[in-house]
Amino acid sequence: MKKHLIIYGILVTLFIIYNAFFQVKDEVLNEILNIIFSSILFLYIAIMAWVLLKKIKKVK
Repeated sequence: MKKHLIIYGILVTLFIIYNAFFQVKDEVLNEILNIIFSSILFLYIAIMAWVLLKKIKKVK
C-alpha cells in the first residue's frame, strides 16, 4: 500500500506543478487537460481502494 501512496503523491505533485508553471495558453485546452488529470487522480484513488478491499478480504 505504501507504493500506491507514493505514486499518488507523485501524481498530485505533478498536477500542482502543471497548474503552477506549465499551463497551456488556450483556456479550453487547459480546462480539458485539468479535467483529464483530475479524472486520473480519482481513478487512482479508486484503484487504491479496490486493492485495499482485496487485501482486507484475504485477511478474513
